[in-house]
Amino acid sequence: MTLPRSLRTRLLYLALSVFLFSLDRVTKSMVVDRLSLHESVSVVEGFFHLTHITNTGALFGLMAGLSSPLRGLIFITVPVLAITLILIFQFHARENDFLAQVGLSTILGGALGNLWDRVFLGHVIDFLDFSVAGFHWPAFNIADSCICLGVLSLVLDLLWREQRVVPS
Repeated sequence: MTLPRSLRTRLLYLALSVFLFSLDRVTKSMVVDRLSLHESVSVVEGFFHLTHITNTGALFGLMAGLSSPLRGLIFITVPVLAITLILIFQFHARENDFLAQVGLSTILGGALGNLWDRVFLGHVIDFLDFSVAGFHWPAFNIADSCICLGVLSLVLDLLWREQRVVPS
């Protein structure tokens, strides 16, 4: 028995989320296994380093100063709610809305990756460390990249969709 095309398509989007979550887990494990905390290895001198950092805050360390019980409650509850909403949006979006579905799948994979860290480690592991022309970008990880790329995909989908819908 073969699965209906729409279900196969939705399972592919889910597989993308699982792949990105796994990629995030593998890269974070490699960093923890190979680099001591705060150790940095130059990949492209003056531009890109692998640096083992832990982040108890949100994006780029925001709210790291919150009291521990409140921080844990916020940083676990909000992602669980976001993951729930993403799954609802994916279910309600047409399976052939490629940019929207890929964007949601990518955000889902990233959200699951960082949620895993928060639940099991109490912090997120960051390691991608860039500097450009003296400006140092806060370290981030694969999950953060997935979330940003997923949001970009959703924005592009909305812009493209709006161009198709605008009456002449």
